[in-house]
Amino acid sequence: MVLTSKGISNGGRIPRKYTQDGQGAVKDVSPPLEWYNVPEETVSLAIIMEDPDSPDPANPSPNPFVHWVVVNIPPTMKGLPEGFAAKDVDDDDEAGEILEGGNDFKATGYRGPIPSSSEHRYELHLYALDTKLKVPKKPSRDRVLEAMDGHILAEAQLVASYGMENAQEGHNSYLAPGLPHISGPGRPETMKNHHNPMGQIHGR
Repeated sequence: MVLTSKGISNGGRIPRKYTQDGQGAVKDVSPPLEWYNVPEETVSLAIIMEDPDSPDPANPSPNPFVHWVVVNIPPTMKGLPEGFAAKDVDDDDEAGEILEGGNDFKATGYRGPIPSSSEHRYELHLYALDTKLKVPKKPSRDRVLEAMDGHILAEAQLVASYGMENAQEGHNSYLAPGLPHISGPGRPETMKNHHNPMGQIHGR
């Protein structure tokens, strides 16, 4: 399974309009996403966007800072449009059952990066699941990870970066570590130790 975006290149920098810094009058817009090679037995898809480098890449917290949680995406959908918001979708639409969870800004839906003094990685994870998640209407990342346990058919990842340091220098060559996409049955071992209680803001 592969996760891509026409707005963000894997290993590149996040354009300002997808951040709280903004580009002119446009800011804090969720990026467009597309995915391919979803397993045939997939019942739903889920997305989590998080910052593993908060508060400081040199001394990151074990609790990633959460920017976006989206669950119960129908497997018939091939992506999400730029600026997607579940609250704007009609109930009878294909995307009517999609839920957006809470982020660590104590808001629901997408909130982009806030520039920091150092470059941070931002990871977008896409999960193909063999079930539709039974979670609250505004689920936390932890609640979603718990509900997904044992139901992950495949995972894909897109990693990009943002920070004032390279924004000022204009660097576009930052290559985030890790694989562009990860696929396989079960739950990745690296996800099991993540814990990020809502309300504990430790980075941006």
